[in-house]
Amino acid sequence: METNPVLAYGAWLAEAPDDWPEAAREAAHRQFIDVIGVMIPGAVEPVTRRVFATVKGWGTGPSTAIGFGASLAPPWDALVNGTAAHALDFDDNFDPAKAHATAVLAPAILALAEAEGVSGAACIDAYIAGLQILGRVGQGVNPAHRNRGWHATATVGAIGAAAACARLLQLDAQRAGHAVSMATSMAAGFMSQFGTMAKPLHAGLAAKSGVLAAGLAREGIDAGLDTLDGPTGMNRLMVGPDYKQLRDTLTHVEHGQNLRFETQSIGDPLLILSSGFRVKRFPNCGSAHRAMDGILTLKQSYNFVLDEVNSVDIYAPVSHLNNLMYENPRDALQAKFSLEYGVACALATGNCTLADFTDEAARRPEISALYPRIHRHPVDKAEGEFPTEVHVQLADGRKLEMAVAMPAGSLAAPFTLDQVWAKLDGCAAGLLGAESHDALRVALAKIPQLPNITPLMAPLAGPFPS
Repeated sequence: METNPVLAYGAWLAEAPDDWPEAAREAAHRQFIDVIGVMIPGAVEPVTRRVFATVKGWGTGPSTAIGFGASLAPPWDALVNGTAAHALDFDDNFDPAKAHATAVLAPAILALAEAEGVSGAACIDAYIAGLQILGRVGQGVNPAHRNRGWHATATVGAIGAAAACARLLQLDAQRAGHAVSMATSMAAGFMSQFGTMAKPLHAGLAAKSGVLAAGLAREGIDAGLDTLDGPTGMNRLMVGPDYKQLRDTLTHVEHGQNLRFETQSIGDPLLILSSGFRVKRFPNCGSAHRAMDGILTLKQSYNFVLDEVNSVDIYAPVSHLNNLMYENPRDALQAKFSLEYGVACALATGNCTLADFTDEAARRPEISALYPRIHRHPVDKAEGEFPTEVHVQLADGRKLEMAVAMPAGSLAAPFTLDQVWAKLDGCAAGLLGAESHDALRVALAKIPQLPNITPLMAPLAGPFPS
């Protein structure tokens, strides 16, 4: 068996049969519904509009820029739509890679599929295969890669997108491996961009990189074989010079993140089924969701009101709280990465919706007035070792406590298909007309049967109202 991960992943992408379990196809289908839903309002966000304004003069093409009434060349289309997919932070998380997987994979696949005229079933196949490689690369560099400040959506995501596009283009083993390798030269993104427009741009850049890497590989451009695991490979450069020590002294492994690139059983287990996704209930950083779920559950169970709350103490893994760096957010982008804002919003309104993430909403004095009551307590344990604990002290002396191991929308508490459709409908409200909305729902329901994806993209073309 091949032990070099570049060669092994290229061979698997070229040779793995398209005979996925029906549950895997259904899971992939749901994620297309979810991400297209969030791409609709994401398309009218300032960051997406500015990305489109940047690339629109660089040439038209066959791929639909969602919401702009325009078509672009596939790399620029993936850049625009990938940014839209992540602009609201309402897209899914994928634990093996610690990345927003679908916001990268789906825009890359759709941009290329529209240009190549391939079927909806081929898109599903490319998504499952690309996700598997995205997860395997993520397991090979995490948890240290993510914990040390790399944004895995941008880094690991670019490689996963290249894998998905290589699969969609049916590249042979050598060229698929070169696509994977080439994407490492485009993999970049720091967590220091969180709370700025550059953060959602990371998803667009990764999607664009996947399209570009696979296209270059198809034309015969080769790439190095040691770019994942070698003297100057991704693991040593983007984990650290202590990579081997970290790998060999791991005592707790979560989500398969063992700092080793799996090359012998690449497709087993199938990560889309064994790990699943964290589909988002709230449009903000998923690291806050366990705490927010806990607050809402306690409110529902004990029926307390805001004036009764003396204090809220949140005990959470330090890795989660590191992602939530804004304790007193000043705008909507910072609010998405604020534990205090998410918890205060849940306390005050009983929910947290897209309407809560405008600059005006983020600056509400009635929300910021709650911040002094909310206290964060970092716990130096991994998320699987320590569930987020929510402690609420009420004025009458009652102390309410709850531990949340996994958020709503995860494999432990998955959304129903009705909830997925409801999320799409909520995201599309006010942006898609009734006729386009109906046509989109019909096409989304039939993705596996579509001979090409034109019926899916046509209702999304726009332009959407500003």
